Amino acid sequence: MSKYRWTIVALLFVATTVNYLDRQVISLLKPLLAKEFGWTESDYGDIVIAFTLAYGTSTLLVGHIIDRIGTKLGYIGSILVWSLAAMAHALAGSTAGFMVARALLGLGEAGNFPASIKTVAEWFPKKERALAVGIFNSGANVGAVVAPAVVPAIALAAGWQAAFIATGAIGFVWIVAWWLMYDVPTKHPRVNAAELAHIADEPAMAGDAAATDLVADASATGWGSIFRNRAIWGFMAGKLLTDPIWWFFLFWLPSYLSDVYHLDLKKLGLPLILIYLVATFGSVSGGALSSRLIARGWNPTRARQYAMLLFAVCVVPVIAISKMGSMWPVIAILSLAVAAHQAWSANIFTVAADQFPKQVLSRVVGLGTMAGTLGGAMFPLLVGKVLDKYKLAGQLSEGYNQLFYIAGVAYLVAWVMLYLFVFRHAKKTSLPS
Repeated sequence: MSKYRWTIVALLFVATTVNYLDRQVISLLKPLLAKEFGWTESDYGDIVIAFTLAYGTSTLLVGHIIDRIGTKLGYIGSILVWSLAAMAHALAGSTAGFMVARALLGLGEAGNFPASIKTVAEWFPKKERALAVGIFNSGANVGAVVAPAVVPAIALAAGWQAAFIATGAIGFVWIVAWWLMYDVPTKHPRVNAAELAHIADEPAMAGDAAATDLVADASATGWGSIFRNRAIWGFMAGKLLTDPIWWFFLFWLPSYLSDVYHLDLKKLGLPLILIYLVATFGSVSGGALSSRLIARGWNPTRARQYAMLLFAVCVVPVIAISKMGSMWPVIAILSLAVAAHQAWSANIFTVAADQFPKQVLSRVVGLGTMAGTLGGAMFPLLVGKVLDKYKLAGQLSEGYNQLFYIAGVAYLVAWVMLYLFVFRHAKKTSLPS
């Protein structure tokens, strides 16, 4: 049997790595840019909001376009826009200029996950999807690892503008590879009959959501059929509550380490690299865990349910950050939390792939991503106000602690919403090993 589907996952992994590399540049350069442009925490929050609002409001339209024109062209259009937008940051000369560049970046990056999840649904049977999603989703962490390793060096050597241009240009290389290497499985010359049969292997599993009418009829592809499926509300709630925490980690951890532990641009690299290396393990192992449970006879819904509860619990220790006396125990807790988020993310996307037919999946992922990023757009408002308030009082570290308290409980609340709208409606019967 050929195994070309794993080559496709490798392409998705690289795209997601580039996606998060481009996204992470501004958070690493924030201390430098804040001095040059006189940003307050609220100013930086507005720049983050510009990205998240554009990202969140674009995902639905972008997902619809990808469903219409196909994954190959849709993905190319997405990465073309975000690569140009990433490079355009170098032209920004004011807070407003950065907001425009971030909004364009959000518009382009909105296509990454709808296109990737649709690709996984096209190329993988249900039993392998969580692992495939975990692999490509780990690119988010690799991008976040590469960024602190290279961005400060480029900025210090050639200026902050060069950092945006160099990282943005990488996307054009990926576009060429995707154009040459991607097609749907039934048309791809590198896929043999055995692999096609493996991809199409979707045995009915006792207690799976499909047996309880949670999956929309494949012939019903309208918006009404999507919104009548209760699973969409659980998926959207899960994203709404947890994506803002990920965005907080992504955009504010460099500032947190700089503000509380006084790390400069040269010293930020090591702790951030460690955090996101651990997160890479979390993404892959989180997807592998539910795939392993399914292989042992658990139905997919039950496997996702218990795996995601474990990951939600692993975020709770961030509440204790305020009690830590030094930086490295904090780094350990943050590493666990960020890894747990990535494991959670690999599974929540697979929940969507399990519950909906391929014909509407990009729109479904777009709805979930829109919910998550709209939450991510509102949360920076709170972050900026909280940090400015405590900064004026000379208690900036306490401001971060308040935000970590919110992060610690968000995933448990999200899991409850998924349970109410998705998990409890599937029977808890597992197949024998």
